[in-house]
Amino acid sequence: MGDCQDSGQKRWDHLRKVLERPGPFCHPDFEPSSDILDFIMTACKVLVVGAGGLGCEVLKNLVLMGFKQIHIIDMDTVELSNLNRQFLFRRKDIGCSKAEVAADFINKRVSGCHVTPHFRMIQDYDDLFYREFHIVVCGLDSIVARRWVNGMLVSLLNYEDGVLDQTSVIPMVDGGTEGFKGNARVILPGMSACVECTLDLYPPQITYPLCTIANTPRLPEHCIEYVKVVQWPKENPFRTLLDGDEPQHVSWIYEKSLERAAQFNIPGVTYRLVQGVVKNIIPAVASTNAVIAGICATEVFKIATSCCVPLNNYLVFNDVDGIYTYTYEAEKKENCLVCSLIPQTITVKDPTKMKLKEIYTLLTDSAQYRMKRPGLTTNINGKSKTLYLTALRCLEEKTRPNLSKTLEELGLSDGSEILVVDDTSPNTMIIRLKYLSGDVEMN
Repeated sequence: MGDCQDSGQKRWDHLRKVLERPGPFCHPDFEPSSDILDFIMTACKVLVVGAGGLGCEVLKNLVLMGFKQIHIIDMDTVELSNLNRQFLFRRKDIGCSKAEVAADFINKRVSGCHVTPHFRMIQDYDDLFYREFHIVVCGLDSIVARRWVNGMLVSLLNYEDGVLDQTSVIPMVDGGTEGFKGNARVILPGMSACVECTLDLYPPQITYPLCTIANTPRLPEHCIEYVKVVQWPKENPFRTLLDGDEPQHVSWIYEKSLERAAQFNIPGVTYRLVQGVVKNIIPAVASTNAVIAGICATEVFKIATSCCVPLNNYLVFNDVDGIYTYTYEAEKKENCLVCSLIPQTITVKDPTKMKLKEIYTLLTDSAQYRMKRPGLTTNINGKSKTLYLTALRCLEEKTRPNLSKTLEELGLSDGSEILVVDDTSPNTMIIRLKYLSGDVEMN
């Protein structure tokens, strides 16, 4: 599988036909040249985020298209259930880092290719790391992670007198699958709709009525959800928030779920099902992954070479009943939390009655924000003041009484700014309070 110089075969002739002569679908800025292939093979740096079902397919496609400077990041390890579709892994790799195993497989199989693995969380790296890349490709199963990468790339943009410096734009190609359905999109941060602009396209998380899971559970999922939302906060076995990627946490949920299921004679609680409920995992289909990964890799190639006009900018795929695809342009949101330059404000009717808990609820429950566990701070008379923090249990308990206090009691006045940090973004969001008559509303 080496290149043409290694094997004596004209392996890249099909790419040269595309890159060294014009065609009817070329980008207006495309200039045919033999240097383009050299750029792909020696200089173009691509970051693949996620080494799961979609990530394995994307990585394989990219190296077979000539990309040789690839980094891949994933914090997960190989599990037995991965082997039916994540073809870069073998049974001997179970328990090992997905990123490291995938990189080692490719580097040994494809001559001259250099895949650099990162067995880390995406949050472990700062802006200097992400600035290294020409293109970022996401093959994630987490909306939170998508939002974080999106926020990072937007934060790298430079503006001069309000005008975007396009040289600071790092394109993001994002793919997602859900059973027999999938989507692919091309995001040009600051220029096209970002992930946050189209947050309402993602389905809401499946929830179960508390009365059902507490009193009349009928499904194994009800037992698991009860342990997750009731027993864990009550017993707090590890003195920390529940982490679906921590084996000890999942094992604890599994054991308690088995006990509860036995009380109600409900069969079907398995460790894998517990993982699915805790992490909101949706079963994957290998063929869907292959289709979406092929689209994503093609878009990376088009962006890197300008040989064709890239996707504009959202593609939907569905093969539940036959094969159906549809492409449309998602529009930028004028007041987007991430890519808009418009400051976020919350208009308050009566600060003597509105409590901090109402603002926290807006941030977590509203369709606009959909945050996971935001932390709130502010500045009063030049001094930083903590309003509510959730990162550590001790801090959460210490600041919890503030939720019951009114904005006036907390010293927040008209024009005060609340600084919000959350798992969904690498950046601090600033919300300005605006005291006006009328009902509370979000702008």
